[in-house]
Amino acid sequence: MQAELVMIGTELLLGEIVDTNAQYLARSLADCGINLYYKSTVGDNWVRIVEAVSRALARSDLVIISGGLGPTEDDLTRAAVAAVANRPLELNQEALAAIESYFQRRYGDAPMPANNRKQAYLPQGAIMVPNHWGTAPGFILELPGPKAIAALPGVPAELEPMFEQTVLPYCRLKFRGEVLVTKNLSFTGIGEAALEELVKDIILSQANPTVAPYASQGMVRIRITARAASEEEGLALVEAVVNQIAARTQPYLYSTSGQALEEVIGEQLTARGLTLALAESCTGGLVGNRITNVPGSSRYFLRGYVVYSNAAKVSDLGVKEETLSQHGAVSAETAREMAEGVRRKAGTDFGLAITGIAGPDGGTPEKPVGLVYIALAHQGDTIVERHQFSGARRQIKERSAQAALTMLWRQLR
Repeated sequence: MQAELVMIGTELLLGEIVDTNAQYLARSLADCGINLYYKSTVGDNWVRIVEAVSRALARSDLVIISGGLGPTEDDLTRAAVAAVANRPLELNQEALAAIESYFQRRYGDAPMPANNRKQAYLPQGAIMVPNHWGTAPGFILELPGPKAIAALPGVPAELEPMFEQTVLPYCRLKFRGEVLVTKNLSFTGIGEAALEELVKDIILSQANPTVAPYASQGMVRIRITARAASEEEGLALVEAVVNQIAARTQPYLYSTSGQALEEVIGEQLTARGLTLALAESCTGGLVGNRITNVPGSSRYFLRGYVVYSNAAKVSDLGVKEETLSQHGAVSAETAREMAEGVRRKAGTDFGLAITGIAGPDGGTPEKPVGLVYIALAHQGDTIVERHQFSGARRQIKERSAQAALTMLWRQLR
């Protein structure tokens, strides 16, 4: 069974908003075992909407449309679907009653604008999809084939519950086939190309499950997806490949369940009753932000310093002035003293420190932009790493934060 998405809205083409609806619908259809092969984005133009919906209906069994169900003149989805299906628009009394009820609940006795009545006109024979979160009802129109068109509002807060409560049960009843079972393996401290080399034979021999690597800022992911008659069967297929990949990639594999690196670190610190303090210079608190994004982080994260100036490094962490004058703020020696100083000051098991040059200015031939030192102090030892990152200022900060967390994670392992 094949589905297709048609996302309507000129604002999508202009880049004014991010199309989170497509991501949500694609994931939901995959969970339902329905293949999604195409996605189209079209502006608020009658001719192009009719063309996009006609093309989608010609090659797919289920077409899901997002957007264009509002009350204004540029909301064309209802009429366009009616034209494609050769069905007239008819006033749906159930839809009209729902719209009027919504206005009464929200605005009391204030009259409903006449334009909103337009939203109650649906293609002949369409099933109304109730909208309890806005004024625009959706609809499902069944066509010969059998085929179906489902139209939903473009507002995510309306689209998602409407899909879950009405369209998803309809899809499961009418279009359910095999199920898809997916697991994501997350890696750090290794690039996409190097990781692929470790599992290249597995990727090349894939059939079912499929194996695909993906890269994002400082992290690489391998997605394993199996198609099966049942979830249990699919999970067994996936787990076999997970175990095979995990055996080769243990030094870099930090999660098989989609967790963020900071979540895994938090679990490790909590389980062992260990504590952490941070001293950040070039990252400006970015590591602390990630650590505290994890609920319950107050159990192990006790203190964080953003010591951007040399004076702050001296007064807050006890970095020696002679260290700064001899080696500079961006040096292994300064990073070491920052890590040891913050650990001593906070009384924690670990002190993690970062100092570097995020750019675009401040670099020299000896210390170029992107040079970063990371130090981790713990009982009896301090480890220092030197990194040379590339990219814009924000990228260098994010890569530095990821490298610092990776260093801590490896030590905890």
